[in-house]
Amino acid sequence: MPKGYWVVSGDVTDPEGYRAYVAENANAFSKYGACFLARGGKSEAVEGRGYSRTVIIEFKDFDTALACYHSPEYVKAKGLREGRADVNITIVEEYDGPQPEN
Repeated sequence: MPKGYWVVSGDVTDPEGYRAYVAENANAFSKYGACFLARGGKSEAVEGRGYSRTVIIEFKDFDTALACYHSPEYVKAKGLREGRADVNITIVEEYDGPQPEN
């Protein structure tokens, strides 16, 4: 079964206040088996608008990724993020088809 991913890009506008969101979102991520693949490390926008943070979170499947986002645990965390960061979150399913030939 293909995995599910959160692809998050954004700018933190209140780093001190954002810490409460990070502490709270751990409850949802733990419950739904989230695995961080990228978490705000070094990045370079080579096309389009760049953001200060990019985060990629892996889940066992798309439905689990979606359930985590809509869970009471994450809704609570999301409330703590409001006004402290401007983010885009897209939930995607892993591609499991043929790859281009070299």
